[in-house]
Amino acid sequence: MPRVPEHAPPPFRTVAVPTPEDVRTAWRTISARLGPTPLDPGTGTPRNPSLKLESLQPTGSFKVRGALYAMAAAPQGARVVTASAGNHALAIAHAARVLGRPATVVVARTASAAKVERLRRWDVDVVRAGDGFDDAEARALQIAAAGAHYISAYNDPHVIAGQGTIGHELDTQVAGPLTVVCSVGGGGLAAGLGLWASGRPDVRVVGVEAAASTALSQAVDAGRQVPVAIGPTLADGLAGNIEPGSVTVGLVARHVDRLVTVTDPEIRAALRYLAAERGYIAEAAGAVAVAAVLAGKVPAHGRTVAVVSGRNITLPALSAALLP
Repeated sequence: MPRVPEHAPPPFRTVAVPTPEDVRTAWRTISARLGPTPLDPGTGTPRNPSLKLESLQPTGSFKVRGALYAMAAAPQGARVVTASAGNHALAIAHAARVLGRPATVVVARTASAAKVERLRRWDVDVVRAGDGFDDAEARALQIAAAGAHYISAYNDPHVIAGQGTIGHELDTQVAGPLTVVCSVGGGGLAAGLGLWASGRPDVRVVGVEAAASTALSQAVDAGRQVPVAIGPTLADGLAGNIEPGSVTVGLVARHVDRLVTVTDPEIRAALRYLAAERGYIAEAAGAVAVAAVLAGKVPAHGRTVAVVSGRNITLPALSAALLP
C-alpha cells in the first residue's frame, strides 16, 4: 500500500531561486574539480538514444555536481547536514572530503544497502532515521535548526545550479536540436537543466518520475507542494514528497517542457537494455530517463539524450532486475 507520511511537515524555508547565470557560475567551479562525463552518441533516436553517462561520476551519480558547488558556498566553519536516499549523501561526503568540511548525513533506514555501505567508508557522521526520505528530511531539518547548515538534495540554489552544469558539457559534446531527458525526484536536476536550456531555443527538457512517486508533477499541477501518497518502486532514489515551498516546482513549471512517468516493468526493461545493448550498469532511479524513451513516452525533437543519472545498485537487485 502507498505510504502517507505521518510526521509533521518540515518548517517552511525561504530559498533563493537560481538563475541561468548561477548555472554558468557553477560551471566555472565544477569544471575545475570534475572532468566531463562521456556521451555515448548512439543514433540519438528513440530506439537508440544518446546517453549522458553521469553514472560514471566518482560517487556513481550526477549528485556530486550540486554537492560540490553547494559545499563550496556553505559558510566557513559550519557543519553541513543533509538528507538523502543515498546518492546525494555520497556526494556530500565526497565534497566534504575534497573541501575539508565536516558533514552529517541523514539516511532513511530503508535506503539502498549499497549506498549506505559506501557512505560509511567516508569521514562523515551517518544518522539513520525513519522509513523513507520524508522522515530523513524532517530529521535533518531538526538538526539544522540546532545550528548546522542544511543542504537540500534538491531545494537549494547551489545544488540546482550545479546539476545544470550537465548542460554545459552537452554544449561541447552534441549539436542541437536536442531533447534532454532526465530523472525527477525532488526536481533539482530537471530544474537545473531547465535553467540551462532556457537560453537555448533548440533544446527541450523532459523530466521522468516513477509512477509510484509523483510529488513534483502533482505540485506543478497544483501550483504548490501537496502531500502525496508514495508507493513502492524500484526507483527508490526518486521516492518521496518534496519540501513545502520548494523552488523546484516553479522552475520546472517554467523551464521543463513536460513530465512523464514510468512503471517498474518499464524501468526493468531499461536496465536490461542498458546492460545487454549498451554495456552499462545503472540503478533503477538512474535508468528512468532511458525507460521513458524506450517506452515511447518522449516526443521526438531532434537528437534524444537520456541522462543515465546513477549506478549505485546492489548485485542482488541488479540480478533480479536483469532476469526476464
